[in-house]
Amino acid sequence: MKVHLQENDPSYKIFLYVFYVSAFIMCSITIFGFYAMIQEWITKGTYVMGEVLVKTEFPTPHFAKLLTWLFFTSIVSWYCVSRLGWKKTVTVSKWKLTMVQLMLLGLAVITLYETIYNFILLNAQITAGMINGVTPDIDSLTVAYPDPNRPWNLIFATKMFLAAFLISSHAFYLSTRPRKSIQELDP
Repeated sequence: MKVHLQENDPSYKIFLYVFYVSAFIMCSITIFGFYAMIQEWITKGTYVMGEVLVKTEFPTPHFAKLLTWLFFTSIVSWYCVSRLGWKKTVTVSKWKLTMVQLMLLGLAVITLYETIYNFILLNAQITAGMINGVTPDIDSLTVAYPDPNRPWNLIFATKMFLAAFLISSHAFYLSTRPRKSIQELDP
């Protein structure tokens, strides 16, 4: 069984096309999110980071939200990149690889903490609303930290930090696997 993907493999083009489609979707959603955020900033003088992505459903109402599409495509894009770009990492020196591993480990720990933190905040706000007899609009729950004028939507923060955790953890895992030389892997 071949572990590493070669340019002449039939599945190479599939990974490449899926990456291009995913990257286009991610860029489109990001541009839309920035545009909506700037419009909100101009009209209200404040904005909620990620709220438009949480509340916009695409392609039809009651279907997936833009945030779900962004979450999904970011993970799929990373997987495609990790399958397509393995040859670029073979020539990285050991000291550079060690530095990258330390950075990836740090990023994985930080994003895990942020994911858990945002998830606990989200659950606490839902529970507080239920105790008061009000079922909160989960898509509108925010945290006004670190700047009250620029709060974060908790659903957005939780999903984005979860995606960052999954990607950085996978990258760390891949960086610790035994490496081979390009000469050994070329068909």
